[in-house]
Amino acid sequence: MNFRIYKTNVQMQTLKTLICLCLSATGFTAFGQNKIPGKIHFGFVYPLSTNGTHAPLDTNNLSIHLLAGVSASEQGASFAGLSNIVRNDTEGFQFAGLSNHIGKQANGGLFAGLLNTYGGGEAFAVAGFANFASGNVKGAQFAGFTNIAKEVTGVQFAGFANIASQVKGPQFAGFMNLSKKDAGVQFAGFMNKAKDIKGSQLAGFINIAGKVKGAQLAGFINVADSSDYPIGIINIVKNGGKSLGVSTDETLTTMLSFRSGGKILYGIIGLGYNFKNKKEVYAFEAGIGAHFFQSNRFRLNAEIVGTGLESFKAGEYFKTSFKLMPAFKITPKLEISGGPAFNYLNTNTIEGRGLNKSYITSWENKWGNNFQALYVGYGGGIQYLF
Repeated sequence: MNFRIYKTNVQMQTLKTLICLCLSATGFTAFGQNKIPGKIHFGFVYPLSTNGTHAPLDTNNLSIHLLAGVSASEQGASFAGLSNIVRNDTEGFQFAGLSNHIGKQANGGLFAGLLNTYGGGEAFAVAGFANFASGNVKGAQFAGFTNIAKEVTGVQFAGFANIASQVKGPQFAGFMNLSKKDAGVQFAGFMNKAKDIKGSQLAGFINIAGKVKGAQLAGFINVADSSDYPIGIINIVKNGGKSLGVSTDETLTTMLSFRSGGKILYGIIGLGYNFKNKKEVYAFEAGIGAHFFQSNRFRLNAEIVGTGLESFKAGEYFKTSFKLMPAFKITPKLEISGGPAFNYLNTNTIEGRGLNKSYITSWENKWGNNFQALYVGYGGGIQYLF
């Protein structure tokens, strides 16, 4: 019995010596210097390892475990089939098939098939599902689902959501980015939210922020205390402008429209009625605009607007217009505007063709059931500013 134990210990020591020699021959580095690792820890699962039950108190330069390893700290690389569990700090790269759990600072890289949890540090963290950092992070976080950290100086990429107290860098998420304080640039498929934005926000549906130094681009809504360049259908900006107006154009399509935005850019959404048609009479519009040459009494509004007419039966009518609308304030709250419009028309209805008689050019598809044209029109209206 004693002979077998002795033989096993000799084999273990021989294997450790061989690993050290191999690592030395391949230029293994620790803290930027080539040297043989001071301590190697390898095993099956705690406590079945070379460090045994003492493993939670040991610091290693290299750890290799078939399933899971436990240590006080790691000064080099660690590999585990399932999990690496380190009570304190790590230096170097930690690789795990399932998860890495670092109690304090992680400096280097964390790579896990599912999850990385750590106290912060200068680490490059990649996880198939999530990265959770309870402290500040300097580096990048990549996760298939979510990244959560305190203060991030670097980049966050997540398939679903990024959540942080403050971000000094960009956030990219498939669904949502949240920063309780400031953020640099935010890109999300659905929603971005931050206190102040020192760059821009881009979201498929809504952006929410305090002060925005760059642009806000949303598929539908932008909300901000201060944002000069919001690009969305509805823009609720505290120091911006809003108006409700009535307008008509050369086709007698009359709209009740809501305009909202910042000092320069604004969004347009409206509903209306066409008084010339008998079938396609229900109207809607959406677009963006910009204010130029602003003064107390005058400004020039340039707008790109899409207008549709519907009977809610067969047939479609769409018109895209570029409008130049000089606007004059007749009172502090009332503004009148009017001017030319350059229009592109696409319709498959008889009424749509007949709304305008004079075209710059027109054409049809090869089946003759879709009419397209370019022409110059006009429009004007009055708005209540609030």
